[in-house]
Amino acid sequence: MTERLDGQQAPGGGLAAGASPGPTETEPQMTRPPTAGKAAMRLGPSPKMAVLFLLPALVLLAAWVIYPIVYSILRSLYDAAGDRFVGLENYAAIFTDTSTLTTIRNNIIWVVVAPLIVTVLGLIFAVLTERIRWATAFKLVLFMPMAVSLLAAGVIFRLVYEQDPDKGVANAVITTVHDAFSSSQGYPGARPRENDQAPVVVKDGAVVTRQPAQPGQQVLIPLVGLNQDAVAGAAPAKAAGSGGLSGTVWLDVVRGGGGTVNQIDGVEKGLAGITVEAVADGQVKATTETSADGTFYFSGLASGSYDIRLPQSNFEAPFNGLSWLGPTLITPAIIGAYIWVWAGFAMVLIAAGLSAIPRDALEAARIDGATEWQVFRRITVPLLAPVLLVVFVTMVINVLKVFDLVFIIAPGSVQPQANVIALEMWRVSFGGGGNQGMGSALAIFLLVLVLPFMIFNIRRFRRDER
Repeated sequence: MTERLDGQQAPGGGLAAGASPGPTETEPQMTRPPTAGKAAMRLGPSPKMAVLFLLPALVLLAAWVIYPIVYSILRSLYDAAGDRFVGLENYAAIFTDTSTLTTIRNNIIWVVVAPLIVTVLGLIFAVLTERIRWATAFKLVLFMPMAVSLLAAGVIFRLVYEQDPDKGVANAVITTVHDAFSSSQGYPGARPRENDQAPVVVKDGAVVTRQPAQPGQQVLIPLVGLNQDAVAGAAPAKAAGSGGLSGTVWLDVVRGGGGTVNQIDGVEKGLAGITVEAVADGQVKATTETSADGTFYFSGLASGSYDIRLPQSNFEAPFNGLSWLGPTLITPAIIGAYIWVWAGFAMVLIAAGLSAIPRDALEAARIDGATEWQVFRRITVPLLAPVLLVVFVTMVINVLKVFDLVFIIAPGSVQPQANVIALEMWRVSFGGGGNQGMGSALAIFLLVLVLPFMIFNIRRFRRDER
């Protein structure tokens, strides 16, 4: 008799077709050890080994982060010398001291303006780089400021914002554009002599002739009050030619003395670029400008009497740009430097998010007839919202801690108007204030401001990982 394949004997003593031989008494069945699954689950290092590797990092974290925070909290509860416990007096002083309130106001301006502009510019630049052939060079130029330290960036923009257009790039550009549309020639301090023999007088800031003039006459307008060096390169003054109503405006002063008062001498300098008006019945009938030798001509005037007037604008200081480093514009100027540094960083992050947007969604919108602006506003921006939010929150954290740019760019005379919390913390503690208690309170106050944004960013990262 044979055995069937399923362990049963088949007729003829063989195994049935398709049957498998079962275990026999002489061949024990193989079973899996009960601990094999648990051993397979523990392929990683033991918890003790993990703690051993994390211990150096934990020690450094405690020494560099936890201990300073705890010590700053305790130190903020004591006075400047650290001997007397004052409780929350230092924190109360933050919201009562005028200079500290100015720093809080400036920080609010920073938080509202700088992150928004950086994020918007980063978005615009990221979108533009997708539509130009030289995108790599464009990104390189915009990201290059990130390779410069904030200290060096502060030095650069301190020079950019110089008041003198010959030194400051910003005012050089502004004055060039201004001069293209209006003359910046001015003679501040110029005035007529204050006596009865002077042919002109000052009225409401303008210089006006004492006696009316008529076409065919020559009008002499001598001025004083200017330094000879201010007109050292000017052409010598000369009498105007005949024809029409004409005259001369010149500096009636001879270096070292001499010369004839109210008369043109050969060495006296003409005043070029002065606006001259012919006024009749209280209205300006004609306007002209003095040439290099100080002469001027009115042609085509109708017969009659005219008062010759030099407007007050001739005697105002020439336009030399804006006072970037003054108390009014110092904070916007520093924010501009910050944007220059960080706009490239925002562009790179947003461009990375832009490259991950599915192109089929954009193409489908274009096929449906959407304009590029609609595609950008309705599809691109919503899909980029998580990236834009991360960039914005990161910039908020960054501006709350800004220190270098304010310290370098703002001159000492206007630093109180440009002050921020981080700079005030250093100034009070180490910059001559010597009040460690107040400085520690400002440090904790700054930490409290930063923590919510840090927690928000961390939660956002964890949500994206899921």
